Amino acid sequence: MRRLDVNSEDTHAPAYAGRWFTHDVPKYRLPSEGMSADAAYQLIHDELNLDGNPALNLASFVTSWMEPQADALAAETLDKNMIDEDEYPQTEVIHQRVVSMIGRLFHAPAGEHPTGTATIGSSEAIMLAMLAHKRAWQHRRREAGLDTERPNLVIGADVHTCWEKFANFFEVQARIAPMEEDRFTIGAAEVEALIDERTIAVAGVLGTTFTGQMDDLKGIDELLATVNEREGWQIPLHIDAASGGFVVPFSEPELEWDFRLPRVRSINVSNHKFGLVYPGMGTVIFRDRSDLPDDLIFHINYLGGDMPNYSLNFSRPSNSVVLQYFNFLRLGRAGYERIVATVLENAQALAASISGIEGLSLLNDGSRFPIVALRSDDDGLNLTALSHTLRERGWIVPAYTLPANAQRITVLRMVIRESFSRDMVDLLAHDVHAAVKAQRSGGPRRERPRTRIHC
Repeated sequence: MRRLDVNSEDTHAPAYAGRWFTHDVPKYRLPSEGMSADAAYQLIHDELNLDGNPALNLASFVTSWMEPQADALAAETLDKNMIDEDEYPQTEVIHQRVVSMIGRLFHAPAGEHPTGTATIGSSEAIMLAMLAHKRAWQHRRREAGLDTERPNLVIGADVHTCWEKFANFFEVQARIAPMEEDRFTIGAAEVEALIDERTIAVAGVLGTTFTGQMDDLKGIDELLATVNEREGWQIPLHIDAASGGFVVPFSEPELEWDFRLPRVRSINVSNHKFGLVYPGMGTVIFRDRSDLPDDLIFHINYLGGDMPNYSLNFSRPSNSVVLQYFNFLRLGRAGYERIVATVLENAQALAASISGIEGLSLLNDGSRFPIVALRSDDDGLNLTALSHTLRERGWIVPAYTLPANAQRITVLRMVIRESFSRDMVDLLAHDVHAAVKAQRSGGPRRERPRTRIHC
């Protein structure tokens, strides 16, 4: 990314300046005078044309399209602050309904009211869950007359960077199980080597960011049950379902990954991914109320009435929660099942179309998660260069190296979302074939443009 010189005295100079602008418009300091709303809109609108096209962005899991009725609800609720429960009580009712629906989708214990909250994406959800487990661990240690120093968290190298942020920000040692060149997830063996009496939680991933695979969640759960009983520990299992939490319940409802596993005490999900809601919304759900220590909940009354609050943020938009409720009512389970089946079919079609390219091998064929991931088996085939070539056609397809100990492997990854049609799959597959062919031939041949004289 180009480094910006914020001390620059550069000004905007749009081509239509003579129509709307009568003074310089600085880029890095507050203008001395304002301008019309139309002029400000047009200036920003034009500059944003330099962004990539969200429809062609296969790097992102994030929803880029919703129905017009959802857009209308988003605009109608843009001015409502989610935290103001006393002023907007029905919005809070909708929030509780959404948390309840997600909790029951994840098989929260019957007869219990699911405990949790909407968040600004999975990063906040993960931090809230881990803070709860850290505090619960501290309480248990103090009650037993033990010190609360040096807590640790066991994760795999396949986790999102927000896990390392939590460990850094909240002073918890991150014990990271590395990848290997033939293993990109973690299981019981990797976890067992890292846990001890100071482990506040173990995290397993349902749909990794790097390769779109799943940790051995059932095996980790069985390990924790055995170790906890033997050692007298209470190490919980947290499931990072940011990417897979709105996929697997509808594609493989019989798969036990959620609260059906006894040691799973909390789950996060990114609603703005396959929950089909615009960015940014996540949710954290606890197995039951006992997993959330009371001393992490703040009671405030200066907005009117007593409002219990459990969040890292305070003010936040309410429209994302409203939009999730809209989708739940609009689609129902059957609607989500149809959409998930379609994105999986499209992902598998893309994988099948490019699987035969010599020198490329599939790490993920889109059969469980709508993600296609490739690696190169040919030293002469540069996936980073391939990514750049695809960008020339408008496609945003990331190429990146895996974490230790698989850092020698470069991956090309494509996320297939609801808005990515089969026609788009065919076009992308064609361009991947063409880009590989061009790289093998030493680059595309470009004819010199001919000059035409028009009379």
